[in-house]
Amino acid sequence: MSGHQAIRAHLAALTGATLSVQWGDDHVWKVGGKMFALLRAPDTKAQTIAFKASDDSFAILTQQDGIIPAPYLQRAKWVQLDRLTRMKPAELKAYLTRAHAIVAAGLTKKARAELGIG
Repeated sequence: MSGHQAIRAHLAALTGATLSVQWGDDHVWKVGGKMFALLRAPDTKAQTIAFKASDDSFAILTQQDGIIPAPYLQRAKWVQLDRLTRMKPAELKAYLTRAHAIVAAGLTKKARAELGIG
């Protein structure tokens, strides 16, 4: 399984996560209709990924090589990795799980219940 496939499988397994193809062929992952991760299409030359981060993680991650504030989303504390291999797979999956949790926490109690999120 390629890195892109493994990340897609992880994102798809998160409770209530849905995939929307937007802005050409970008793979936008949402929970309750709200974005939490953006993965470039598998056939794109530059396999970048962007995701919602906590305030602390945003500050720490954007000091690392190859990780920048995500274009157009930096005010919302999103980061962008220049390639999927910028982090170890387990670390990237942990950040994506946290991105999902941050966005899900902002949903209404009713919306979380409908999605099966505790």
